[in-house]
Amino acid sequence: MTNKTRVFSGVQPTGNLHLGNYLGAITKFVAMQREHDCLYCVVDLHAITVWQEPAELARNTREVTAAFIASGLDPKLSILFNQSQVAEHAELAWIFNCVARLGWLNRMTQFKEKAGKDKEAASVGLYAYPTLMAADILVYRATHVPVGEDQKQHLELARDIAQKFNNDFARQIEAAGHADGFFPLPEPLIQGPATRVMSLRDGSKKMSKSDPSDLSRINLADDADTIAKKIQKAKTDPEPLPSEEAGLEGRPELENLIGIFAALTNKSRADVLRDYGGKQFSDFKRALVDASVAKIGPIGDGIRRLMSDTAEIDRILKDGSDRARAIAVPIMRQVKEIAGFIR
Repeated sequence: MTNKTRVFSGVQPTGNLHLGNYLGAITKFVAMQREHDCLYCVVDLHAITVWQEPAELARNTREVTAAFIASGLDPKLSILFNQSQVAEHAELAWIFNCVARLGWLNRMTQFKEKAGKDKEAASVGLYAYPTLMAADILVYRATHVPVGEDQKQHLELARDIAQKFNNDFARQIEAAGHADGFFPLPEPLIQGPATRVMSLRDGSKKMSKSDPSDLSRINLADDADTIAKKIQKAKTDPEPLPSEEAGLEGRPELENLIGIFAALTNKSRADVLRDYGGKQFSDFKRALVDASVAKIGPIGDGIRRLMSDTAEIDRILKDGSDRARAIAVPIMRQVKEIAGFIR
């Protein structure tokens, strides 16, 4: 890797990546790999903070990897790997457990949301996983992290941990030749507003794999017929399509479909409304089907092709993990020396 900005991003192996994941994140990952040194990690260690069926976890890890590659991530241009193959993530996380303060973790809102009312039944991993997230980033001394609104708090924690480590071991770090601190304070990478994709059945809710209705989302693995069926059944309203954006107010389902069409065709919403304003929903939906099939159809074909050869996916993950460890091992070695561990 060169001296370009180093970007780290981790994605949970939850399976069923959908159009919202693609437009909101994956397209940006693909674009970033040509401007930055990028590490894209399937965070299987994070996944087990709640129970995972082992066979399903393995399948989901491979499927996310396949979806990334089918969507345009180049495993030769970027480093694509799964977290559990790089032991330095967990090793640094333990050191960070001893650097982070209990009060910092108590402020993490996502634990409260995920644990719900029965916090005593939650795993220790679910509580402490923000320190593992900090280790994910800092074991590569990554400088930037693409984050959504729900991850900003965790990036702030990573910065706090990096700063405290630098302060706690300032004398040792300076003696080792790092005058400005050992760990960088990672910055959020903002690439303009992400496309916010909502449910096809309810325009007030985000598109989600956890929605019980498969008609609520377009999965990246869906074939052309399935994509067409879901769009044709997408919820709309009886009013005609407006010609200007002001006409979208109070019409969340229509606003969502217009936004999807605009993102898939690289047009502005104003341009889409100018083209289809006053026309029947049936005309617009046919055009949306065509655009969706043209963009998502080949991705689904690619996922199915890659998943038919899991040995090749495993080879790609192994190669990526080896390249990731080539960066992480010397950094971890320096951390141990700074902390006073005898090797």
